[in-house]
Amino acid sequence: MKDKISLTITLSIFGLLIAGCVGTSIEMPNTADSTPAEEASTATPASEQAAKPLSVKAMTSSSAQVAEEPPAGLPEQAGTGPTIGGCPIFPADNAWNTPIDALPVHALSEQYINSIGRDTGLHPDFGSGTWEGSPIGIPYMVIPANTAEVAISFYYADESDPGPYRIPSNPLIEGGPNGDGDRHILLVEEGTCRLVEVGGAYPQGDGSWEAGAGAIWDLNSHALRPETWTSADAAGLPILPGLVRYDEVAAGEIRHAIRFTADRTQHAYVWPARHFASDITDTSVPPMGQRFRLKASFDISPYAPEIQVILRAMQRYGIILADNGSSWFISGAPDERWNNEVLVDTFRGITGDNFEAVDASGLMLDPNSGQARP
Repeated sequence: MKDKISLTITLSIFGLLIAGCVGTSIEMPNTADSTPAEEASTATPASEQAAKPLSVKAMTSSSAQVAEEPPAGLPEQAGTGPTIGGCPIFPADNAWNTPIDALPVHALSEQYINSIGRDTGLHPDFGSGTWEGSPIGIPYMVIPANTAEVAISFYYADESDPGPYRIPSNPLIEGGPNGDGDRHILLVEEGTCRLVEVGGAYPQGDGSWEAGAGAIWDLNSHALRPETWTSADAAGLPILPGLVRYDEVAAGEIRHAIRFTADRTQHAYVWPARHFASDITDTSVPPMGQRFRLKASFDISPYAPEIQVILRAMQRYGIILADNGSSWFISGAPDERWNNEVLVDTFRGITGDNFEAVDASGLMLDPNSGQARP
């Protein structure tokens, strides 16, 4: 059992403090085994940022470039967002679920790409199997609304929701039950459609829990975290909406933005993010919440059909910077159906140079709401 000291040490790795998330992902009651995406892949993101700052600066993006024409062959917007366990993963017009393929290129796009790594290839931080004994990817579970409430104490209690927190007796934990990484728990409650996310979570002998931070979202709502608050993720965003899930790929379409990490982030955040996790004030470094997209000119047709689904989502909905970690690591849920070799070999050939930063400020209707402008 972890004592307070070891919990504090773990929190320095925990994503809310600036760690990148090494994942495992699964849905319950179908608990898919999650694993890394490569035999020799360095799947553990590195965290090299400063501890959680005391002050917060919001940032508004500007643009001066023109977006490329949207790629041909993309499906029309379906008008419905993704669902899990009978619950919407936020309304269809939420920022997570809104296409950004026609938005202008951000004025600092070139600088942001250079900062993250123009020649650095993508890496799938999800897959099948295990890596060094731990599943990789970020797991999630769908649980009954009558799951027993548990007592839980938070290191960042002042920025954590009071609850109630209903955690099953044997939850899926990022990295596995004995993992020492970010240890995220993501839970969707059937019926109530609450999304509960906890980071740095450790069970205690009396049935209670200790964790870094906890956040609860109403999946039918556009409500964001209070301004400047963290969540189980460094950007103060929910994690689940940004995961690549195999079920979506099998269905032929991903209808949401995808979460990713970068080695260096700015001491700032942009809507819909609420929190930063860095002391870097260099404006050529991207802020938390910054949206990027795979360029429309990038030809996805040579790739395997399941890879095309992911790349098409990167063109239409983009990727969103949500945590500090290894650059261009793409977050997803583990599933035994992933082909690790195909994922890794494909992703490493797609580099930062194939992306552009997007000015998404025009989508914002209200800085305290995730609803996007039509």
